[in-house]
Amino acid sequence: MDTPENTTTPHVPFDLEGDSIAAFPGRIVCLTEETTETLYLLGEGERVVGVSGYTVRPPEARLKPRVSAFVTARYDKILELKPDLVLAFSDLQADVVAELIRRGVNVFTFNQRSVAEILRMVLTVARIAGVEARGLELVGWLERELRTIADSRALFPRRPRVFFEEWKDPLISGIRWVEELIEVAGGEPVFPELRDKKSAKERVVEPGAVAARDPEVIIASWCGRKVQKAAIRSREGWGAVSAVRLGHIYEIASAVILQPGPAALTEGVRQIHAILATVVGAGVDPGLAPSWPLDRDLTRS
Repeated sequence: MDTPENTTTPHVPFDLEGDSIAAFPGRIVCLTEETTETLYLLGEGERVVGVSGYTVRPPEARLKPRVSAFVTARYDKILELKPDLVLAFSDLQADVVAELIRRGVNVFTFNQRSVAEILRMVLTVARIAGVEARGLELVGWLERELRTIADSRALFPRRPRVFFEEWKDPLISGIRWVEELIEVAGGEPVFPELRDKKSAKERVVEPGAVAARDPEVIIASWCGRKVQKAAIRSREGWGAVSAVRLGHIYEIASAVILQPGPAALTEGVRQIHAILATVVGAGVDPGLAPSWPLDRDLTRS
């Protein structure tokens, strides 16, 4: 087709065929651990240029600049890192996200609260990084891990009643992905009706209500705090609770259960499974044993 003589070639401010525009973000700041861990598992850890101060997994990620807590961030430090993208999590980081947007930063915010949503987050991160095939492989591996735990659970003689304590005062019952993992691992959550409540305030329970449901196992994970089992045992009316009476109070580190990412679907669920196997007197396949030391001090802490 001939070009009319009065038509001028439009100005293109960049080279479409060159390297001036990267196809995928190469400098990523992660404001929570789960996206950091996901990128490393995908083999893309070099793209991570800044992390949350709460980052534990993988250990090498702790060498990256720490730019945030959970609801606060060091905006100037983030800008100094010149990120192509910042990955955030949930409405709790809404103020941080809004400020970054005002400062001209590209932000993608996840809000995963279930096991299925965690798997979708993993695949989305892979697509953002341009490694979808590896993302599909990672999701497949995580799903196989969960199925293997579920198969082992089927050998339990019974499913004990479990109260997961996300916080101590007020008492907060477990968020959805935790309750789902308890079921995968072989337990029965005592507040199943609360699992879909996204806000922690909506999952507050009275101590008397917990006692009335008589959990056989208490698993506590107080974010940023060491669990004080003596305080749990001394709550009014809890002396007759089966978990207290039989000494089945356990702690799981928040880094492996309260981060909605690969850690919860691997180490977190393995720890829950090992705890419940101990309670019901079942064995645990060595291939399913948790990597971190299992909390076994039931009476002295």
